[in-house]
Amino acid sequence: MSRQIIMDTETTGINPSLGHRIVEIGCVELIDRKYTGNTFHVYINPERTMDEEVIRIHGITNEFVQDKPLFATVARDFLEFVKGSEMIAHNSTFDINFLDHELKWMNAGLGQVEDYCSVTDSLAIARKKHPGQKNNLDALCKRYFIDNSSRTFHGALLDAQILADVYLSMTGGQTALSLGALGNGQEGDISGIRRLATDRPALPILKASEDELKLHREKLEKIGQELW
Repeated sequence: MSRQIIMDTETTGINPSLGHRIVEIGCVELIDRKYTGNTFHVYINPERTMDEEVIRIHGITNEFVQDKPLFATVARDFLEFVKGSEMIAHNSTFDINFLDHELKWMNAGLGQVEDYCSVTDSLAIARKKHPGQKNNLDALCKRYFIDNSSRTFHGALLDAQILADVYLSMTGGQTALSLGALGNGQEGDISGIRRLATDRPALPILKASEDELKLHREKLEKIGQELW
């Protein structure tokens, strides 16, 4: 059984070493590449105020998180949820760095995220499959025909759900054959092609009728006259 957790966070800024904190964690569970319906989702009081620029990105206000639990309150539940899984995040270095800083600030001896699960960066996968192209979540949704119209803000649970769709499409083989997924001179993933059995019955040969041949010749003559 393969258990994967698609995870995303929202934060007060981009650098935890400057005191920025996590304000939302969203996780979606897959088992054997299928949705189970199990999620982990929590808003967190970051114990600091957020700038308007950040609020415009994720839509989480200072007033909204005032009565939300602290990270220390939800940390053990989060670690239990991801334990033993393969965690998948887009630009995972960013999210894991924040989570590890939060765990360190707790000073509870809980270690780091990778003590509980392995981590896979879906952005690294996307860059390998689509070099030289935009590989943010919106660009990948467009490339793999995934509806993200509800993504007016960068919400952690919504982004985790969208990333799950993107990840499954991106690693599923056949989807990569779509024209939108290919760059200049780039080869698609043909692992999803189904080949016919060699011992299959002979395919029937259908010949054009005399009327069809006549219409075909007339069409070619007309095209030739238009060209010359």
